[in-house]
Amino acid sequence: MKDFISLLDYTHQDLVQILDRADALHTLWKQNQMPPALSNHQIGLWFLGQGFRNRLAFEIGARAMGGQVAYIPGDLGVQEPLEDIGYYLENWFTLLVVRAARHEDLVYLAEHTRIPVINARTNFSHPCEIMGDLQFIRRHRGSLDGLKAVFVGEVSNLGMSWFEAAARFPIQVTQVAPEKFLANPSMIAELNSQAMGSISCTTDLESVIADADLVYTDCWPKPNNSITKEQIRVLFLPYQIAENHLSQLKANSLFLPCPPVTRGEEVSAEAMRSPLCQNYAAKEYLLHSQNAIMEMLAGRVS
Repeated sequence: MKDFISLLDYTHQDLVQILDRADALHTLWKQNQMPPALSNHQIGLWFLGQGFRNRLAFEIGARAMGGQVAYIPGDLGVQEPLEDIGYYLENWFTLLVVRAARHEDLVYLAEHTRIPVINARTNFSHPCEIMGDLQFIRRHRGSLDGLKAVFVGEVSNLGMSWFEAAARFPIQVTQVAPEKFLANPSMIAELNSQAMGSISCTTDLESVIADADLVYTDCWPKPNNSITKEQIRVLFLPYQIAENHLSQLKANSLFLPCPPVTRGEEVSAEAMRSPLCQNYAAKEYLLHSQNAIMEMLAGRVS
C-alpha cells in the first residue's frame, strides 16, 4: 500500500506493527536517539483548515528523523487541477501529508502522484488521530483486546475512523447520539461483516456508560440550513459527559474528549478535571504514531 488514507487499507497485523514501531520510537524519543529514517526525504505538509496538533507533530517528528519539511500553500484543486498539482509535487517531495476538506480530493491526489500520501484528516476520516489514541490506550491497558469504547457524537471523521478501528482490531465501538445523528444501519452492517470487533449504535447513553473502558467525545455538529445552533443544543445537551457519568466508570477506564473541546457542550468543566480525563497525555502519542507511519511509507520509497 503506497498511502495511509484509511485504516481499512491495512490488515490487523499491519496496524499492530505500526503501533509496535510507534512504541519503539517513543522510547527512542525519550532517549534522544531518534533514527535518521527520513534523512534524504522531503516531506510536504499541505494543511487546509484548522488543527495545529497533527501538523506540529508531523513537522517535529519529520525533522527529528532527519527529514526536510516544507509547507504547501493554497487550496486543493482550486487554481489548478489536482492531477497537475500531484505531478508537480512529486518532483520535489518524497512524502506528502495532507489535510483536505473533501475526502475525494485527497484520494484523487493520491491517485495522481507516485509518492506516498498521508491522510491528516478529511471530512470523512481521521486515521492518524485514532492511531495515536490507540497507541496511548494500548499502553494504558496493556492490550486493545476486548476494549469497550463509547463514542459520543455524530458520525464525524473521528467516528468513521473509530468504526474502521473496530473493523481491524478486536474492540467494541458503540456510537451514542440523538436518533437522527446515528450511523446508517447498512454501513454499520457492512463494516460488521468484516470486523474483528463490533460496531453498534444507540441513543441511550446510560445503557452503555458503566461498562465502558473508554469514553470518547467529539464536538457538537455545526449549524446549517436544516438545523439551528439552539436545536443542536437541545438535542445534544442530554449527551454531555459530566462528572456523574465518569463516576460510573471503572477505576482504570479512560475519558478522552477529542480537541478542540468546548466545555459546556460535549463535556462539562468538571469532567475535564477528572483524573480519568487523559486527553492531554494521549495527544503525546500523535507524534510517535505519526512518526511510525512516515517511517513505514518512507521506507517504501528509499
